[in-house]
Amino acid sequence: MVVPVYDEEAGLPLLFARLYPALDALGRSYELIFVDDGSKDRSASLLREQFGRRPDVTRVVLLTLNFGQHRAILAGFAHSRGRFVVTLDADLQNPPEDIAKLIAEFDAGHDYVGTIRALRQDSAWRRYASRILNWIRERTTQIHMTDQGCMLRGYSREIVNAINECSEVNAFMPALGYTFAARPVEIVVGHEERAAGKSKYSLFRLIKLNFDLMTSFSILPVQLFSMAGVAVSLVSLAFVVFLAIRRLMIGPEAEGLFTLFAIAFFLIGLCLFGLGLLGEYIGRIYEEVRPRPRYLVSAVLERREDAD
Repeated sequence: MVVPVYDEEAGLPLLFARLYPALDALGRSYELIFVDDGSKDRSASLLREQFGRRPDVTRVVLLTLNFGQHRAILAGFAHSRGRFVVTLDADLQNPPEDIAKLIAEFDAGHDYVGTIRALRQDSAWRRYASRILNWIRERTTQIHMTDQGCMLRGYSREIVNAINECSEVNAFMPALGYTFAARPVEIVVGHEERAAGKSKYSLFRLIKLNFDLMTSFSILPVQLFSMAGVAVSLVSLAFVVFLAIRRLMIGPEAEGLFTLFAIAFFLIGLCLFGLGLLGEYIGRIYEEVRPRPRYLVSAVLERREDAD
């Protein structure tokens, strides 16, 4: 099990109190990997203390800086050993007790378990924004995830190994896991209000995440823009012909000046949007060609026999 942690000092004691009993109740061996993503509060200290209480099943990976949620999960995947790997956010919005549902799907033969949050307890703007971004993502990438924002998900060892072999800098774990899955399934899980603290995802970060997702898994946005450019060019050509014929038949006139301005501004805006979209892809290429590590580990807390 992999749990990324970033500035969750207030909620970690509650997480420990619910997560360990839920995993113990499964009646099977497990490992619990906490990945501290460069927290600025006392999260790392609390994780160290928890490792001291349950070193038999707990490992703590401490990253040097805040690399982001998905890179933290990558670090957890790299240190995982289990046959199945489940990811869970540290904010307790997904009940740890629902982990048993994911294990049941693995036992049924599925290799990837996606989840759908029932009765989401987020604010209205976040629910509507998620629906819009989900719709855009599915139309552009053909990755069918009903609820891409839910991080309570399960991955088989084969999928985790495939993800670990990927070298791309920006990786969206749920979508990447789905692309490697042969027998995926989605189930409904619970959703609760945050136990403590506040969400790290603003509207800007949600939009940026969706841009990363679309440009990582599809070139359809560029293709759509290319087709839009062809259509606009044809319409513009027809409009130029119309204006030329009108000038020959009616003569010069100034009444249509503001219409031409509006059309020019629209075309300029379209070009700027296209440059921005192209810049997104070029920026991703720039990030990929730089041989920089995706994350840096400052320490790993684990039992000596596990390290051996």
